[in-house]
Amino acid sequence: MMASGVVLAHSPGEHAKVYFKNLKDGDTISIPYKVEFGIEGYGIVPAGTTDKRRHTAGHHHLLVDHPGSPDLDEPLPHSKYCMHFDNGETETELNLPPGKHTLQLLLGDETHEPTDPPLMSKKITIMVR
Repeated sequence: MMASGVVLAHSPGEHAKVYFKNLKDGDTISIPYKVEFGIEGYGIVPAGTTDKRRHTAGHHHLLVDHPGSPDLDEPLPHSKYCMHFDNGETETELNLPPGKHTLQLLLGDETHEPTDPPLMSKKITIMVR
């Protein structure tokens, strides 16, 4: 029997979260824009990390204008909808075309599979002018 409060490998605790530090739903931005990723209750490591840290950390993926929902049971593919931050980056410069865009963060493990349960931000909509 497991003691309550024990975090299983690749399983963020109930208080873990990822979020945008400097963007919120409905914001209008000018390009280029440096977006910052936040995380609480879990760690950040580069993709491919093989030591013990891989069990309590992951790396960010930024879903941009993703149609529908990503498959949470498979590794996240490299695509125009999914930006990978394999080196453990916690920010990036956005250079999106003018118009409305959706953004969402999703944490992946060392092989790009979403954590279980998924550590995913709320999907936000922004305007680029």
